Amino acid sequence: MVKRIKMMLIIGLVLALCASSLAGCSQGGQQGASENDQGKTSENQDNLTEGQEDSFDAIMEKGQIIMGLDDTFAPMGFRDENNEIVGFDIDLANEVFKRNNLELILQPIDWSMKETELNSGNIDLIWNAYTITPERKEKVAFTKPYLDNSQVIVTLADSDIKTKEDLVGKKVAAQTGSSAVDAMNTEPELVAAFDGGEPVLFDTNNEAFMDLEAKRSDALVADEVLARYYIKQRGAEKYVILEEDFGDEEYGIGFRKQDKKLLEMVDNTLDEMREDGTFDEIYQKWFGD
Repeated sequence: MVKRIKMMLIIGLVLALCASSLAGCSQGGQQGASENDQGKTSENQDNLTEGQEDSFDAIMEKGQIIMGLDDTFAPMGFRDENNEIVGFDIDLANEVFKRNNLELILQPIDWSMKETELNSGNIDLIWNAYTITPERKEKVAFTKPYLDNSQVIVTLADSDIKTKEDLVGKKVAAQTGSSAVDAMNTEPELVAAFDGGEPVLFDTNNEAFMDLEAKRSDALVADEVLARYYIKQRGAEKYVILEEDFGDEEYGIGFRKQDKKLLEMVDNTLDEMREDGTFDEIYQKWFGD
């Protein structure tokens, strides 16, 4: 009996020692995993820092630059009857990069994801009626403004909407992710009074205009340059642009914040084009007097 008790005590002691040893191994494994995770995090941070270098040299060596745009935004960038992308911004960009010995690659993008496309490296710049706003300045670096614009209210000619206040209780259309939405959001009380408490959003301005024409929407808000061009093409007698608008703004060209050399190159080339008259020639082609 005594021997049996001693044997049980010895077995218990051995089991306790094994459990302690296993716990130590487990803790060591967890510590090793933690150290590995820290190493991976540090490596990822290093890669992120490397990815934030100015891409000027790489782009110049490759000889190509990729420009993101909304290819439905007439007259700045859109497809003609031959499905070629044309427009005011396209002509400007082609001239700018030709003068700098770069081939321009036009890349249509989801406009609501433009800053993500830029900062992920899928495109090198955003140039397509891109309004300069404080919110966007937090994500991208802008060139100097190159064109003035405003966010206008468009209705059908037979509409009873005459002022901004008449939008209360009405369906107001706009493009998703557009400056029109940003401009309306500066007047939240008015937007809250729209039918539905917010704008009716569409992927493109063309779709917004079609909804207005079908009288499913009562009005739309869009860039003045686009609205006037669209109305001219579709029949000016069908539409009214109200005297009141949602404010003036300026267009700029957006780059990743680290791409200071590229930004400076484009700014300087646009200055040269203003001085030699090329900018005005392109402006007259698309907007006349």
